[in-house]
Amino acid sequence: MAPPDRRRRTPEPNPVTGLAAAWARFVAWLARPLASFHLVVTIATLLTVLGLVMVLSASSVEAYADTGSSYSMFTTQATFAVLGALLFYIALRTPVRVLRRIATPAFVVSLLMLFLVLIPGIGTLSGGARRWFTLGPLSLQPSELAKVALIVWGAHVLATRPRGAPWKELVVPLVPGALVASFLVIMQPNYSTTVTFVIVVGALLWFAGLSMRMFAGAAIGVGIVGVVLVFAADYRAARLFSFLNPSDDPQGAGYQSRQAKFSLADGGWFGRGLGQSRAKWNYLPNSHNDFIFAIIGEELGFIGCAAVIGLFALFAYAGLRISMRSVDPFLRLLTAAATTWIVAQSMINIGYVVGLMPVTGQQLPLVSAGGTSTAVTLLMFGIIANAARHEPEAVAALHAGQDGRFGRLLRLPKPEQYSPAKAAEARRAAAAKADRKRAAQREAQRRSAQQRERRTREDQRRREEQRRREQQQRRRAEAPRRQEPRRGTPRRGQALASDQRRDRSSGRAQERGFPERGFRR
Repeated sequence: MAPPDRRRRTPEPNPVTGLAAAWARFVAWLARPLASFHLVVTIATLLTVLGLVMVLSASSVEAYADTGSSYSMFTTQATFAVLGALLFYIALRTPVRVLRRIATPAFVVSLLMLFLVLIPGIGTLSGGARRWFTLGPLSLQPSELAKVALIVWGAHVLATRPRGAPWKELVVPLVPGALVASFLVIMQPNYSTTVTFVIVVGALLWFAGLSMRMFAGAAIGVGIVGVVLVFAADYRAARLFSFLNPSDDPQGAGYQSRQAKFSLADGGWFGRGLGQSRAKWNYLPNSHNDFIFAIIGEELGFIGCAAVIGLFALFAYAGLRISMRSVDPFLRLLTAAATTWIVAQSMINIGYVVGLMPVTGQQLPLVSAGGTSTAVTLLMFGIIANAARHEPEAVAALHAGQDGRFGRLLRLPKPEQYSPAKAAEARRAAAAKADRKRAAQREAQRRSAQQRERRTREDQRRREEQRRREQQQRRRAEAPRRQEPRRGTPRRGQALASDQRRDRSSGRAQERGFPERGFRR
């Protein structure tokens, strides 16, 4: 009998233990001061690269049919991705005080652009909607810029309000400004962007501390308005009815949703392979834009779809983590609202592709084809990454020289430490300035009221004088005129002339019945 082998055997790896160790390393990495910053940059990079690859795959057939080149749409998307990377870098280097300083002018400019795009000859009409400025081979959609402007301006306005402020101070002027922007967007028409505005304003008010009762009332009002807008246009009503009854119009309003589901089912677990989609051969309209998630499911399978959803879920965690760790109220509201916008838009897109929601036309951020959307979303990611560098631990680490390889490569400036005392002093100064402005307005109103009262008194005095003169003239006109003495009638005490005496004597004689001639005394 052979002796037993007493050599030490290497234990086989346990997958569960390996996953636990990887999770422990990930949790330890998240405890680093700049973990949120690196997480946001990584997610933005992965989504942008994935979007470029999938746009090239999904748009190649349609681009070749339209322009004769399979790379035309991809070239446009890559150009805007480069522009978005530049905007991402600019947002990283922009100080927070500069963001707050330009918030109001940027929002006003965005409203002006939304108005100008509606003017024929300035805005470009395409597909029955006037939403774009055409700049040579490129097009710019101002409603995408308005999203970022609304978030930054809304966070700036609400950051000046104390926690638990009355609802009027929270609502005004945020809601009126958002209503103006929504009205201009509806006129294009662009219902999906209007939904985004509602999400942004709702997130800002929610994180600013609006009461649950007011929030519920506002949600009910918005829901009623949304239903009215849905039935105001036939194509939106058709989308809703096709969602409620998918088999009602399979070749009309429900065609895209059915084809998207076929694509997802065709992909299976691992997909048909990158570039091997069959739905992009004119079976699925807008496969490179609104329904690109279906192409991801067909080519990369369930694994690819889960990876995309996982990236957005990780971004939601990172954005809310940055918001919770920020001590600056402006950055807290900004990151929370921006995260809510991007995650909600991705959920809406994925929801109507898989058939859980009616089709609304929302794009999948950084993945769907859309130059302005990609550039603006990267700009928003850059602002969120900038906020991540302003976390208290990150500020301390950066000022201690722990920039890291990425920070040294980009030569990013040191973030400013947020000081509650300085912020309170700034709020007091702003409140004092507002009080002085209100006092000046009240003084101007008082002076204006005094001037109006003085003018009223003067007008009243002039009217009374005019009435008095009219009365005097009326009295003169209505009073009996004095009888003028008859010619030849002397006044009392005045001697009569000889001819007058003769006339009188002759008159008396005639009165007595004597003839004037032939009478002799």
